[in-house]
Amino acid sequence: MKLYYAPGACSLSPHISLREAGADFEIVKVDTATHRTETGADFKAINPKGYVPALVLESGDVVTEGAAVVQYIADRFPAAKLAPANGTLERTRLHEQLNFISSELHKAFSPLFSKTASAEAKDAAAAQVAKRFGNVESLLCDGRPHLLGETFSVADAYLFTVVNWGSVTGVSLEPWPHLTAYMKRIGERPAVRAAMQAEGLIAA
Repeated sequence: MKLYYAPGACSLSPHISLREAGADFEIVKVDTATHRTETGADFKAINPKGYVPALVLESGDVVTEGAAVVQYIADRFPAAKLAPANGTLERTRLHEQLNFISSELHKAFSPLFSKTASAEAKDAAAAQVAKRFGNVESLLCDGRPHLLGETFSVADAYLFTVVNWGSVTGVSLEPWPHLTAYMKRIGERPAVRAAMQAEGLIAA
């Protein structure tokens, strides 16, 4: 398998998931401004939507959209237990969290990365991100170590990736002690550190 990624982007989530699964894969960096890969290839020929992640399978099929990619990885490598079994309430809880992260948290960050968004738009976005951080804080207040409870899942890979954007957009985690502890805990996982090192986000 081949994962197309941009350092620190939402593609970090499937990158972490692949490492947690012990998968055999390679990574290819994409310049999201020029839509060129590190080898100079046209990324839009791989994913016409032009954004990461894109996971190319051995068959040549391409899977896009982060929440779909991480669930494919979880189902492809069931021994890693990165997702509850299909058809269970627990799997629905995973869908619930992935949808929340994707639609409510991930998208809320968009104006904060925009070069054209007004100061008012960025302030509103930061307030929305903080509100969603509060939602996660409330969930973690019961002492659970991961989003779904005791076991690390692909939802944790996605949440860690998105919440980490707060450090580069100025949204502090200080008001959220449980979320702060969660980020530290997830960030210490060997697969998470390995993925971040491979993307140049932390020192080797």
